[in-house]
Amino acid sequence: MADSLKKNLSLFDVYAMSTGAMFSSGLFLLPGLAAGLTGDSVFLAYFVAGLLILPAMYSMAELSTAMPKAGGTYYFLDRAMGPLMGTIGGLGSWVAVVFKSAFALVGMGAYLGLYLDISFTLLAIILTVAFGVLNVVGAKETNLLQRGLVSSLVVILTAFIILGISEVDGGSALAPNGADQEFFRSGLVGFVSTIGLVFVSYAGLTKVASVAEEIENPDRNIPLGMTLSLATATIIYTLGTLILINVLDQSALEESLTPVADAGEVFLDWVPADLGVILIVVAAIAAFASTGNAGILSASRYPYAMAKDKLIPRNLAELGRFGTPTKSVVMTVVSMIAVLLIFDVEAVAKLASAFQLVLFALLCIAVMVMRESGIDSYKPGFRAPLYPWLQIAGVVIALWLISEMGILAIAFTGALLLGCVAWYRWYASARVVRRGAIFHVHQRLGEQKYEGLEHELMTIIHDRTEQENLTYEALIARSAVVDVQTGSFDNVSLSMLLRETARERFDAGDAIAKTFRESLAFRPVGEGVYMSIAVANEIEQPELVVCRFGPGVDLSVVDVDLVVDDLQDAHTLLFLVAPNQPVGLDLRLAGHIAEVVQSDHFTDRWLQATDDKVLNAILMRDDHFYHGPVETMPFLVEQLGRTVGELDLPTSCIIALIERDGELVIPTPDVTLLAFDGVAVIGEPDDIALLNQGLDPFEARHAKRAQAGL
Repeated sequence: MADSLKKNLSLFDVYAMSTGAMFSSGLFLLPGLAAGLTGDSVFLAYFVAGLLILPAMYSMAELSTAMPKAGGTYYFLDRAMGPLMGTIGGLGSWVAVVFKSAFALVGMGAYLGLYLDISFTLLAIILTVAFGVLNVVGAKETNLLQRGLVSSLVVILTAFIILGISEVDGGSALAPNGADQEFFRSGLVGFVSTIGLVFVSYAGLTKVASVAEEIENPDRNIPLGMTLSLATATIIYTLGTLILINVLDQSALEESLTPVADAGEVFLDWVPADLGVILIVVAAIAAFASTGNAGILSASRYPYAMAKDKLIPRNLAELGRFGTPTKSVVMTVVSMIAVLLIFDVEAVAKLASAFQLVLFALLCIAVMVMRESGIDSYKPGFRAPLYPWLQIAGVVIALWLISEMGILAIAFTGALLLGCVAWYRWYASARVVRRGAIFHVHQRLGEQKYEGLEHELMTIIHDRTEQENLTYEALIARSAVVDVQTGSFDNVSLSMLLRETARERFDAGDAIAKTFRESLAFRPVGEGVYMSIAVANEIEQPELVVCRFGPGVDLSVVDVDLVVDDLQDAHTLLFLVAPNQPVGLDLRLAGHIAEVVQSDHFTDRWLQATDDKVLNAILMRDDHFYHGPVETMPFLVEQLGRTVGELDLPTSCIIALIERDGELVIPTPDVTLLAFDGVAVIGEPDDIALLNQGLDPFEARHAKRAQAGL
């Protein structure tokens, strides 16, 4: 059974999930209630609320790209501030999303009720079960539906806005409608209260973080998808409510539970067979359905992640036959059905919104904790701008809006917080010893830290960008190996040896030599193996120098300022230099190296190796690497005389290095392949396996296509 979630969600999936999680009651139900509080200034309240969500959104994006793991808010709060805060974030988020998703499905009834005589609750239960089954089948399949729902929704709403703006004569719609329709009905206080009411319409934006582990290229797709989604929502909310206040009388708008459909009846009356209103109803149904569907997808990841960390029973972390957390999905669906049958869903969903604001404030604090912790392996692919002022603003905004939501919402939030704390004390506290990054902040003040977090973050960085994994094989293939087996350095310092090696071996040798001279700091990565990592702006690709020392070499005389007593057991020093982009590449490569160095029997094989080629091969991950003379590889023999750029290789394979007459040749596209060459080929394991079977390029390509079912 699989133990990790599949990375198969694209940028459009991120956009669809974020957008679909926002459009439901926020546009199709809430405008009438909001207009009753503030009057015609309601469209400004939506616009301001869209701006106020930015601190929480960008803080969530930073944490998601640094730690793209299932569980989102739970995982971030747990790793930043410890398992108690993680429990609050996980259980609290799960409860809030369950209530909000159930409310979205009930909201469909108001629009379906225009045409159907059906029980709202029964319909919501049927939809909950249907979406639950879809979520069990897979996140990708779930998002195929989400794509369809959101695409239909955005197209219909865009048409509604274009036709509506033309109906109300464009720019003149911004002017107050006159004495009979008040612009600021309750003054500034009422306007601020309305911002708090509609702010939660944007809360679904951050749901995508709970499936960050399943997103391809999270460094790019999460912040970009969330930004595009927020832009879409802000435009549609603002212009949509602007149309509503100009098309409908204020009293009619305030009393309507289907304001968008009512407005459509007014200015789309020219469309035959009520098609305009029907399309609006379709859009509303798509909106409520997408919110409910996205809610089940994101809510189910909270218990899955918490169960992996032993905060709730471990069986909820088991993945089913489709690679999804089946038991967590089932628990979420059953809970939603119970909510639909027992509670006044609308009332409780509004109360749960206050708790979401608490979580937004905590996420902003989590970013500050992670940055101030000084953990080297905290390497977000996206960094929130204006640190720390953006995060401070996020905390202040959340607390301010909570204070505007009334004593009942505050009481519900307090009760939920106490419930989460009670669960942690009763069940989880005895099962976990993990601590958050906040202990690293304490360490800077002379207190203790939790080193397990650094290891975990390094592991995340190692797995975060799978398409870059082959960079490791290329790095090892062109690495420079210095093997000193006897004597001592005497008058030749280690730093001098490194500089000369870099200048002789690498294209950017001078820049790398400068880095070796300025920054050497060692950390153990395995038994007797130490590594120094540096970042250089002047280079375009990472480079590695490997120094192995025999038992007769006296390391104590090597650069006293650089080699300390802790290195007296060292037999190997590794020097890794990486470019500053992409972010975290240096630590991803270091993670690969540590994985190899800590493997079984590495030390014995490494110390017994007889030459540079063997040392190079030991560092290479065997399933990603194939090395040998061209004449022994049928798939290359048939292509002798071609340039490297013309070679026809299986999908992922590339020529990383060519050995010719005892010299290393960089395989640029214009280098011609010769019969007596030796080559190092890297690629994905499936493609390497095809090469090892002796298939020629034509057979390899077709075998690969057959493997994929094409």
